[in-house]
Amino acid sequence: MAPPPTGDEWDVRFSTNEAVKGWQDLCQQAPGNTRAAWVTMRSDPGAGPGKPTSRHHQLKGTLATGRHSGRVLPMWQLEVTGGGRVWYLVDEAAHTIWVQHASTGHPAATD
Repeated sequence: MAPPPTGDEWDVRFSTNEAVKGWQDLCQQAPGNTRAAWVTMRSDPGAGPGKPTSRHHQLKGTLATGRHSGRVLPMWQLEVTGGGRVWYLVDEAAHTIWVQHASTGHPAATD
């Protein structure tokens, strides 16, 4: 369990058990990069100065948005490793990140 956010930090939560499992796998495979991804989601998850980058951007097409609690939210990607990805929804109103997907393998949906 992650500590609660403080100050301007975003609350990072997992949408599915599969996302939790994938996150744990990423932590074992690439702990430093996974921690950096966590810090990014906590402090600077969405659009802003210096973004998008090739490793941190909003997904495109049908993956550009996703649903959480009946609301459509922008979906962003962090490239954690060469194949590992984290996909998350940015809920600006609740200042919350919803991790939808985390995996050590490249997601087939973007191929």
